[in-house]
Amino acid sequence: MTFDLFMQYLTNGISLGSLYALIAIGYTMVYGILRLINFAHGEIFTMSLYFAFYGVTVFSMPWYISFAVAILMTAALGMLVERAAYKPLRESPRITIMVSAIGASFFIQNLAIVLFGGRPKAFPNVRLLTGVMQIGAVSLQRLTLIIPVVTIILLYTLLFLVHKTKTGMAMRAVSKDHETARLMGVDVNRTITITFGIGSILAAIGGIMWGAKFPQIHPVMGVMPGLKCFIAAVVGGIGNITGAVIGGFILGVGEIMLIAFLPNLTGYRDAFAFVLLIVILLIKPTGIMGEKISEKV
Repeated sequence: MTFDLFMQYLTNGISLGSLYALIAIGYTMVYGILRLINFAHGEIFTMSLYFAFYGVTVFSMPWYISFAVAILMTAALGMLVERAAYKPLRESPRITIMVSAIGASFFIQNLAIVLFGGRPKAFPNVRLLTGVMQIGAVSLQRLTLIIPVVTIILLYTLLFLVHKTKTGMAMRAVSKDHETARLMGVDVNRTITITFGIGSILAAIGGIMWGAKFPQIHPVMGVMPGLKCFIAAVVGGIGNITGAVIGGFILGVGEIMLIAFLPNLTGYRDAFAFVLLIVILLIKPTGIMGEKISEKV
Protein backbone atom coordinates (compact mmCIF):
# COMPACT_ATOMS: atom_id res chain seq x y z
CA MET A 1 0.00 0.00 0.00
CA THR A 2 1.35 3.41 -0.99
CA PHE A 3 1.61 6.29 1.48
CA ASP A 4 -0.98 8.34 -0.43
CA LEU A 5 -3.49 5.49 -0.34
CA PHE A 6 -2.82 4.97 3.37
CA MET A 7 -3.51 8.67 4.03
CA GLN A 8 -6.74 8.42 2.05
CA TYR A 9 -7.93 5.54 4.22
CA LEU A 10 -6.76 7.25 7.40
CA THR A 11 -8.63 10.50 6.69
CA ASN A 12 -11.77 8.53 5.83
CA GLY A 13 -11.41 6.61 9.09
CA ILE A 14 -11.00 9.80 11.13
CA SER A 15 -14.04 11.29 9.39
CA LEU A 16 -16.19 8.21 10.12
CA GLY A 17 -14.86 8.08 13.69
CA SER A 18 -15.87 11.73 14.18
CA LEU A 19 -19.44 10.89 13.21
CA TYR A 20 -19.49 7.97 15.63
CA ALA A 21 -18.07 10.25 18.32
CA LEU A 22 -20.79 12.90 17.93
CA ILE A 23 -23.57 10.34 18.29
CA ALA A 24 -21.78 8.45 21.09
CA ILE A 25 -21.64 11.63 23.20
CA GLY A 26 -25.45 11.59 23.37
CA TYR A 27 -25.40 8.07 24.79
CA THR A 28 -22.70 8.86 27.32
CA MET A 29 -24.37 12.09 28.53
CA VAL A 30 -27.69 10.39 29.23
CA TYR A 31 -25.94 7.50 30.94
CA GLY A 32 -23.92 9.92 33.04
CA ILE A 33 -27.10 11.55 34.33
CA LEU A 34 -29.56 8.62 34.58
CA ARG A 35 -27.23 5.59 34.56
CA LEU A 36 -29.44 4.27 31.74
CA ILE A 37 -29.07 3.92 27.97
CA ASN A 38 -31.33 5.98 25.71
CA PHE A 39 -32.25 3.22 23.26
CA ALA A 40 -34.18 5.70 21.09
CA HIS A 41 -31.01 7.68 20.29
CA GLY A 42 -30.48 5.94 16.94
CA GLU A 43 -34.06 6.74 15.92
CA ILE A 44 -33.62 10.39 16.92
CA PHE A 45 -30.55 10.41 14.66
CA THR A 46 -32.72 9.07 11.82
CA MET A 47 -35.46 11.65 12.34
CA SER A 48 -32.95 14.49 12.02
CA LEU A 49 -32.20 13.31 8.49
CA TYR A 50 -35.88 13.27 7.55
CA PHE A 51 -36.43 16.74 9.03
CA ALA A 52 -33.55 18.07 6.93
CA PHE A 53 -34.66 16.16 3.83
CA TYR A 54 -38.24 17.47 3.88
CA GLY A 55 -37.10 20.98 4.74
CA VAL A 56 -35.16 21.11 1.46
CA THR A 57 -37.37 19.02 -0.83
CA VAL A 58 -40.91 19.87 0.33
CA PHE A 59 -40.62 23.31 1.95
CA SER A 60 -37.92 24.52 -0.46
CA MET A 61 -35.74 25.95 2.31
CA PRO A 62 -32.11 26.77 1.61
CA TRP A 63 -30.02 23.86 2.89
CA TYR A 64 -28.45 25.83 5.73
CA ILE A 65 -31.85 26.97 7.05
CA SER A 66 -33.31 23.48 6.65
CA PHE A 67 -30.38 21.94 8.55
CA ALA A 68 -30.69 24.49 11.38
CA VAL A 69 -34.45 23.87 11.66
CA ALA A 70 -33.84 20.10 11.61
CA ILE A 71 -31.36 20.40 14.50
CA LEU A 72 -33.87 22.39 16.58
CA MET A 73 -36.70 19.96 15.78
CA THR A 74 -34.49 17.02 16.70
CA ALA A 75 -33.64 18.64 20.04
CA ALA A 76 -37.37 19.13 20.67
CA LEU A 77 -38.02 15.49 19.76
CA GLY A 78 -35.31 14.29 22.15
CA MET A 79 -36.79 16.32 25.00
CA LEU A 80 -40.28 15.04 24.12
CA VAL A 81 -39.03 11.45 24.30
CA GLU A 82 -37.55 12.18 27.73
CA ARG A 83 -40.83 13.69 28.94
CA ALA A 84 -42.94 10.84 27.57
CA ALA A 85 -40.78 7.75 28.13
CA TYR A 86 -38.51 8.64 31.07
CA LYS A 87 -40.01 11.30 33.31
CA PRO A 88 -43.22 9.44 34.28
CA LEU A 89 -41.09 6.48 35.38
CA ARG A 90 -38.39 8.44 37.21
CA GLU A 91 -38.93 6.59 40.51
CA SER A 92 -39.58 3.19 38.91
CA PRO A 93 -37.09 0.31 38.79
CA ARG A 94 -34.43 0.67 36.12
CA ILE A 95 -35.69 -2.32 34.16
CA THR A 96 -39.05 -0.57 33.76
CA ILE A 97 -37.42 2.57 32.37
CA MET A 98 -35.27 0.43 30.05
CA VAL A 99 -38.36 -1.30 28.64
CA SER A 100 -39.98 2.09 28.14
CA ALA A 101 -36.89 3.33 26.26
CA ILE A 102 -36.91 0.27 24.00
CA GLY A 103 -40.62 0.86 23.38
CA ALA A 104 -39.91 4.49 22.43
CA SER A 105 -37.27 3.27 19.98
CA PHE A 106 -39.66 0.89 18.21
CA PHE A 107 -42.46 3.47 18.27
CA ILE A 108 -40.35 6.15 16.53
CA GLN A 109 -38.99 3.61 14.06
CA ASN A 110 -42.45 2.40 13.03
CA LEU A 111 -43.89 5.91 13.07
CA ALA A 112 -41.17 6.90 10.57
CA ILE A 113 -42.16 3.99 8.32
CA VAL A 114 -45.82 5.04 8.42
CA LEU A 115 -45.11 8.75 7.86
CA PHE A 116 -42.24 8.58 5.36
CA GLY A 117 -42.63 5.14 3.79
CA GLY A 118 -40.11 2.33 3.72
CA ARG A 119 -38.54 3.24 0.39
CA PRO A 120 -35.04 4.80 0.65
CA LYS A 121 -34.73 8.47 -0.27
CA ALA A 122 -31.77 10.43 -1.61
CA PHE A 123 -30.47 13.02 0.86
CA PRO A 124 -30.06 16.51 -0.70
CA ASN A 125 -26.66 17.07 -2.29
CA VAL A 126 -24.88 20.16 -0.91
CA ARG A 127 -22.04 20.98 -3.27
CA LEU A 128 -20.25 23.04 -0.62
CA LEU A 129 -19.92 19.90 1.51
CA THR A 130 -19.59 17.16 -1.10
CA GLY A 131 -17.15 18.89 -3.43
CA VAL A 132 -13.84 17.08 -3.94
CA MET A 133 -10.49 18.51 -2.84
CA GLN A 134 -7.11 17.39 -4.13
CA ILE A 135 -4.29 17.34 -1.54
CA GLY A 136 -1.24 15.99 -3.31
CA ALA A 137 -2.27 12.63 -4.74
CA VAL A 138 -5.13 12.25 -2.21
CA SER A 139 -8.69 13.09 -3.31
CA LEU A 140 -11.08 13.95 -0.47
CA GLN A 141 -14.58 15.28 -0.08
CA ARG A 142 -14.63 18.60 1.75
CA LEU A 143 -16.91 16.93 4.26
CA THR A 144 -14.15 14.45 5.16
CA LEU A 145 -12.12 17.34 6.56
CA ILE A 146 -15.09 19.33 7.90
CA ILE A 147 -16.47 16.52 10.09
CA PRO A 148 -13.42 16.13 12.43
CA VAL A 149 -13.14 19.92 12.82
CA VAL A 150 -16.84 20.22 13.73
CA THR A 151 -16.49 17.30 16.18
CA ILE A 152 -13.50 18.85 17.97
CA ILE A 153 -15.22 22.26 18.20
CA LEU A 154 -18.39 20.69 19.63
CA LEU A 155 -16.36 18.57 22.08
CA TYR A 156 -14.60 21.61 23.52
CA THR A 157 -17.86 23.58 23.60
CA LEU A 158 -19.54 20.76 25.49
CA LEU A 159 -16.65 20.40 27.94
CA PHE A 160 -16.82 24.15 28.59
CA LEU A 161 -20.59 23.87 29.18
CA VAL A 162 -20.20 20.95 31.58
CA HIS A 163 -17.27 22.34 33.60
CA LYS A 164 -17.68 26.14 33.44
CA THR A 165 -21.42 26.93 33.52
CA LYS A 166 -24.22 26.65 36.07
CA THR A 167 -26.09 24.24 33.81
CA GLY A 168 -23.01 22.04 33.66
CA MET A 169 -22.63 22.22 37.41
CA ALA A 170 -26.25 21.07 37.75
CA MET A 171 -25.57 18.18 35.35
CA ARG A 172 -22.57 17.06 37.37
CA ALA A 173 -24.54 17.30 40.61
CA VAL A 174 -27.44 15.27 39.20
CA SER A 175 -25.03 12.65 37.85
CA LYS A 176 -23.70 12.09 41.38
CA ASP A 177 -26.95 11.96 43.34
CA HIS A 178 -30.47 13.04 42.39
CA GLU A 179 -31.74 13.53 45.94
CA THR A 180 -28.74 15.51 47.12
CA ALA A 181 -28.96 17.69 43.99
CA ARG A 182 -32.63 18.42 44.80
CA LEU A 183 -31.70 19.41 48.35
CA MET A 184 -29.13 21.84 46.92
CA GLY A 185 -31.82 23.55 44.83
CA VAL A 186 -31.13 21.89 41.47
CA ASP A 187 -34.15 21.37 39.23
CA VAL A 188 -33.43 17.71 38.43
CA ASN A 189 -36.20 17.27 35.85
CA ARG A 190 -35.14 20.38 33.94
CA THR A 191 -31.49 19.33 34.00
CA ILE A 192 -32.30 15.88 32.64
CA THR A 193 -34.46 17.39 29.87
CA ILE A 194 -31.64 19.78 28.89
CA THR A 195 -29.22 16.84 28.77
CA PHE A 196 -31.51 14.96 26.38
CA GLY A 197 -31.82 18.11 24.27
CA ILE A 198 -28.04 18.57 24.02
CA GLY A 199 -27.51 14.90 23.19
CA SER A 200 -30.17 15.13 20.48
CA ILE A 201 -28.54 18.25 18.99
CA LEU A 202 -25.26 16.35 18.66
CA ALA A 203 -27.10 13.38 17.14
CA ALA A 204 -28.76 15.75 14.66
CA ILE A 205 -25.49 17.37 13.61
CA GLY A 206 -23.92 13.93 13.24
CA GLY A 207 -26.99 12.68 11.38
CA ILE A 208 -27.00 15.54 8.86
CA MET A 209 -23.30 15.09 8.14
CA TRP A 210 -23.89 11.34 7.87
CA GLY A 211 -26.62 12.00 5.28
CA ALA A 212 -24.32 14.29 3.31
CA LYS A 213 -21.55 11.65 3.37
CA PHE A 214 -23.77 8.60 2.75
CA PRO A 215 -26.72 10.15 0.84
CA GLN A 216 -29.43 7.54 1.30
CA ILE A 217 -31.96 7.60 4.13
CA HIS A 218 -34.57 5.09 5.29
CA PRO A 219 -36.57 4.63 8.52
CA VAL A 220 -34.39 1.92 10.08
CA MET A 221 -31.01 3.37 9.10
CA GLY A 222 -30.27 4.46 12.68
CA VAL A 223 -30.18 0.93 14.10
CA MET A 224 -26.60 -0.05 13.16
CA PRO A 225 -25.02 3.41 13.69
CA GLY A 226 -26.85 3.56 17.02
CA LEU A 227 -25.42 0.22 18.11
CA LYS A 228 -21.92 1.16 16.95
CA CYS A 229 -22.02 4.51 18.73
CA PHE A 230 -23.20 2.81 21.91
CA ILE A 231 -20.21 0.47 21.56
CA ALA A 232 -17.95 3.50 21.00
CA ALA A 233 -19.27 5.03 24.24
CA VAL A 234 -18.61 1.78 26.14
CA VAL A 235 -15.12 1.40 24.63
CA GLY A 236 -14.19 4.94 25.63
CA GLY A 237 -15.77 4.65 29.08
CA ILE A 238 -19.50 5.28 29.13
CA GLY A 239 -20.33 8.37 31.15
CA ASN A 240 -17.11 10.10 30.06
CA ILE A 241 -17.51 12.62 27.22
CA THR A 242 -13.86 12.57 26.14
CA GLY A 243 -13.92 8.78 26.31
CA ALA A 244 -16.90 8.67 23.92
CA VAL A 245 -14.94 10.72 21.39
CA ILE A 246 -11.86 8.49 21.75
CA GLY A 247 -14.04 5.39 21.37
CA GLY A 248 -15.65 6.84 18.24
CA PHE A 249 -12.27 7.54 16.64
CA ILE A 250 -10.96 4.07 17.49
CA LEU A 251 -14.05 2.43 16.01
CA GLY A 252 -14.09 4.54 12.84
CA VAL A 253 -10.38 4.24 12.07
CA GLY A 254 -10.41 0.53 12.94
CA GLU A 255 -13.28 -0.20 10.54
CA ILE A 256 -11.67 1.60 7.62
CA MET A 257 -8.23 0.10 8.28
CA LEU A 258 -9.79 -3.37 8.38
CA ILE A 259 -11.06 -2.77 4.85
CA ALA A 260 -7.73 -1.27 3.77
CA PHE A 261 -5.46 -4.07 4.98
CA LEU A 262 -7.87 -7.02 4.82
CA PRO A 263 -10.18 -6.33 1.86
CA ASN A 264 -11.47 -9.92 1.94
CA LEU A 265 -13.10 -9.10 5.30
CA THR A 266 -15.02 -6.08 3.99
CA GLY A 267 -18.31 -7.90 4.53
CA TYR A 268 -17.44 -8.25 8.22
CA ARG A 269 -16.75 -4.56 8.91
CA ASP A 270 -19.82 -4.29 11.17
CA ALA A 271 -18.57 -7.27 13.19
CA PHE A 272 -15.39 -5.33 14.03
CA ALA A 273 -17.34 -3.14 16.47
CA PHE A 274 -18.69 -6.13 18.39
CA VAL A 275 -15.31 -7.88 18.50
CA LEU A 276 -13.76 -4.65 19.82
CA LEU A 277 -16.50 -4.44 22.47
CA ILE A 278 -15.80 -7.99 23.67
CA VAL A 279 -12.05 -7.36 23.83
CA ILE A 280 -12.48 -4.12 25.81
CA LEU A 281 -14.93 -5.73 28.24
CA LEU A 282 -12.46 -8.54 28.86
CA ILE A 283 -9.42 -6.28 29.29
CA LYS A 284 -10.90 -3.11 30.84
CA PRO A 285 -14.62 -3.42 31.58
CA THR A 286 -14.99 0.27 32.52
CA GLY A 287 -13.61 1.41 29.15
CA ILE A 288 -10.48 3.35 28.23
CA MET A 289 -11.39 6.51 30.19
CA GLY A 290 -13.74 4.84 32.66
CA GLU A 291 -13.23 5.28 36.37
CA LYS A 292 -11.92 2.39 38.37
CA ILE A 293 -14.65 0.77 40.43
CA SER A 294 -13.51 0.03 43.94
CA GLU A 295 -15.11 -2.81 45.87
CA LYS A 296 -16.83 -1.92 49.11
CA VAL A 297 -15.82 -4.06 52.08
